Amino acid sequence: MTVDEVFVAPAHRAPVSPAADSSTAAMGPRRSAASSCRRLLLPPLLLLGVSGFFQSYAVEVDIKDGSNATCLYADWMMRFLITYESNNGDYKTTTLNLSSSVTHNGSVCGNDTQAALLAVQFGEGHSWSINMTKSNETYQGEFITLTYNTNDTAVFPDAKRKGPISVSVRDPFRPVLLNTVFVCHNSFSIEAENVTEIFWNVTMQAFVQNGTVSKKESRCPADTPTSAPTVPPTTANVTTASTTTLSPAPTTAPKPVENPDTGNYSLKSGNKTCFLATVGLQLNVSQDKPLLININPKTTIADGACGNTTATLKLNDGNSTLIGFTFAVKNTSPSVQKFYLREVNVTLLNRLSGSVISSAGNSNFSKWDAFLGSSYMCRKEQTLQINEDVQVHTFNLWIQPFLVEANKFATAQECSLDDDSILIPIVVGAALAVLIAIIVVAYIIGRRKSYAGYQTL
Repeated sequence: MTVDEVFVAPAHRAPVSPAADSSTAAMGPRRSAASSCRRLLLPPLLLLGVSGFFQSYAVEVDIKDGSNATCLYADWMMRFLITYESNNGDYKTTTLNLSSSVTHNGSVCGNDTQAALLAVQFGEGHSWSINMTKSNETYQGEFITLTYNTNDTAVFPDAKRKGPISVSVRDPFRPVLLNTVFVCHNSFSIEAENVTEIFWNVTMQAFVQNGTVSKKESRCPADTPTSAPTVPPTTANVTTASTTTLSPAPTTAPKPVENPDTGNYSLKSGNKTCFLATVGLQLNVSQDKPLLININPKTTIADGACGNTTATLKLNDGNSTLIGFTFAVKNTSPSVQKFYLREVNVTLLNRLSGSVISSAGNSNFSKWDAFLGSSYMCRKEQTLQINEDVQVHTFNLWIQPFLVEANKFATAQECSLDDDSILIPIVVGAALAVLIAIIVVAYIIGRRKSYAGYQTL
């Protein structure tokens, strides 16, 4: 490679509809008259993020071979949600975005015997790469690797573990025919350990032939034109037959939504199950209009982390709704320990761009407590108040975040809402009170008649 180009631009490009003409959907690489590396740095577009504002940039990389012909081309946007342990033992989720300064040291064209490599470096010691191999008719991504540096205090202000941390995951997409460009305008995410990688507006071609990016496209599943793209929260996340969660005019109250389907989720540490959860989830979001969103277990991916004193379950419904539950262990006495729900975080993402629509968190819960080694169950509906605008409703909850044995729930401690036995003394007491009141009233009336006095003759 003798010539290569990097363009870094702010994230202001709107995604193209999957139904758009292919001649305009996949744009070819912009060419530079200069023979050295060039960067286009523009002011960033500020988007509302998890904690205030964050900067999001688009990156275009054009790798050229020894004859100055394009051999590897990519134009994409991405961001990362990373869960890390803080100094006080809590687990926090932060957002890592591309910076305005991006390099691509180490990127190579690849050939029949050597894999192509697209590698970018950004921010304070962060990097991302994907290697792609070639067969007789196709090329395919192999491993996607993110290295994030927890010494970056702007992103990880109180990380317990310091230094670079690498996370790798296999590329989930099918092979792409040679001389075909991979295109994915809608957002998609890839889960890897404690990291969620979110991509959108992707145009990529490895092993480019004759130095020209192809006009033929291979679209990702998210771009399949089954319906017009919508911005979440949408009915795609509602597991009812209703076509919308908002009632038709002229009423303003939310249309009734059925209870959500119950999902079964689990986490593993090695080959052993360490976290079990069964729950139906519904969000109540008060934005411009009230909105109810049912979490669909069929489109929800579970991820998280197990530990001895903290455990986190992260649920991702269709790359548009992220819910995280953090549990902790407390000592109720020198010899007795209980677990409890300590923190809940909710993030709504734009399916088209991957940007954050809204985010809410509450780290002051003390609910769902049960003895360590047992499970917690509550079949009735419960409400978790995240903030004044967001609520999480749970149904048919059964959860065990610690000490799971043989992939089965331990004996459950039921919530007071499920304890029907407490109703028996209440009903009996109420009945006795009514009976006593009747007897007292009858006695008073009887005494009044007996002592009415003599009548005048």
